Amino acid sequence: MTKRLRVGVIGAGIAARHLSGFGWNPELFEVAVLCSLDGDRGRALCEEYKIAEYTQDVDTLFARDDLDIIDICTPPDSHFELSKRGIEAGKHIICEKPLYGSIADVDAMIKIVGSTDRFLMPIFQYRYGTGLQKLKYLIERGLTGRPFLTTIETHWWRGPDYYAVPWRGKWKSELGGGLLGHAIHAHDMLNYVHGACAEVFSHGTTLVNPIEVEDTATLSVKMENGSLAALSMTLGSRKEISRLRFCFSDLVAESVLDPYTMGRDPWSFVAGTEEHQARVDDALAEYKDEEDGYTRQFQLFHKAIMDDTKPPVTLEDARRSLELVTAAYHSHRTSKPTAMPISVNHPLYHSWLPETARE
Repeated sequence: MTKRLRVGVIGAGIAARHLSGFGWNPELFEVAVLCSLDGDRGRALCEEYKIAEYTQDVDTLFARDDLDIIDICTPPDSHFELSKRGIEAGKHIICEKPLYGSIADVDAMIKIVGSTDRFLMPIFQYRYGTGLQKLKYLIERGLTGRPFLTTIETHWWRGPDYYAVPWRGKWKSELGGGLLGHAIHAHDMLNYVHGACAEVFSHGTTLVNPIEVEDTATLSVKMENGSLAALSMTLGSRKEISRLRFCFSDLVAESVLDPYTMGRDPWSFVAGTEEHQARVDDALAEYKDEEDGYTRQFQLFHKAIMDDTKPPVTLEDARRSLELVTAAYHSHRTSKPTAMPISVNHPLYHSWLPETARE
């Protein structure tokens, strides 16, 4: 019989998306308690999602022995400490992006988790969009050919109202700008398809809002598999789009333009010949649709816990995404290409924050 895992959620913002994902998996999860300092939003979520308990005392969640999972949906600067406390309390952890504020923190958490039998899963739910999953399916079947070029556009709009929330737009609390908090999903999809990045040259600046962090950036990336990628991000696009385009020797895969569901169908897969197009179409006809987004990622996390296998998204995956952010910030500041991986000797290994924002 499938074990129903009990969850405690911390936060009342992005937590609503998580609660919807848990809600689509009622046989796998029961959200037993929600913790938030925002009483109005917290209690409203408890009512909407039929959560029996509400608290503002986070310490009680770690002390409970009837919770299997702590789900962290708080501002970024609190993620590491809450993750550490949860693992040390014997809980499995789900943590929203961006995971932590440095590669050093990720490496420290890898050691902490590795000394236990607990799992920590970073959130990258966009991986499970049906369109992107179809691309992975075609790659696994050898139908794409050699990768050449990937282009990714994250062109969204964030105005003054967005930054009226006190922790946003500040290095110390948000830990970064659009590269870290917005484009990170699309850039994770690059790593998910092609593996690790080898080098980046980046320009980043603040053009749209009077904030501390970047809201516009371009990145030129070399991948370890030999292909190239061109990435652009702005929070100043009045028409919001996200677009991913993967050029391989045997086909081109292109996403929909919807800014927040770009991983979902309908993607286009255009082959170089009629014969190969028929092979691609035949393969896609056999593709089995699954749930997507948080719903699918949570399903796979439950399976990993039950089967004692690694989570669907790992700390190493999160490290790879944050390496790109770290390297981009270093390139911004030095006006030079930055190589990856980021090792302990790198000047931004312990923090990419400007010196004035570090404690």
